[in-house]
Amino acid sequence: MDPTRRRYLQYAGGAAIPVSLAGCIGTAPENNGTDNETDPVDNDTDNATDGGNETRPTGTGGPGVTIAATDDDPEIPIQPAVEIVREAATVDNPPQLRTTLTNTSDEAVSVGEGRAVHFEYVTADSGTLTLLPPAGDDDYPADPDCWRLTEGIAITEEYRTFEIAGGESNSRPVDLYATTEADGCIPVGDYRFETTISLTGDDAEADGSATWGFSITLE
Repeated sequence: MDPTRRRYLQYAGGAAIPVSLAGCIGTAPENNGTDNETDPVDNDTDNATDGGNETRPTGTGGPGVTIAATDDDPEIPIQPAVEIVREAATVDNPPQLRTTLTNTSDEAVSVGEGRAVHFEYVTADSGTLTLLPPAGDDDYPADPDCWRLTEGIAITEEYRTFEIAGGESNSRPVDLYATTEADGCIPVGDYRFETTISLTGDDAEADGSATWGFSITLE
């Protein structure tokens, strides 16, 4: 397989199998974060139940998420970051994070793979949680008010890139779902997400790749 291509997995029946879809070289749309508004945490005081999950915040549909740890900045001219946008699920939305990539150099760099660098479709090391771009008009197959996927998400096998100008940042929101391997709804516990950031640019120092990740706690 071409080393610049990434093979994504589809979860089906609790087992991970390769998704074999024709891919192509594409360019992901750039989003500099100017239109990403932070959704407020639902402060509704209604009580909710989730199979006896006593850690669920009042008025939400699951445990609250916090950033437990982040890796050190990689030795490439990109500084990754992650923050909480919606710390717990609501009836209408799963928990949400936002990832940001900042180009610390003076030259523009191309970043890839364009989805994975923002942790889109990246699954936690446990296999029970995954991060997906907001669903938009086409909802993902998930249990209502539970945010556990009921079937696998097929991802096209392609390698996307986008450019970040010197000194600029690029941000995207990602929603947190339980996979088909999870036992019940979004489970409490500690989870780690990790991805590879690859760069190309006019400056030789802009070329390279690095692995970066973070850990979250659900309680």
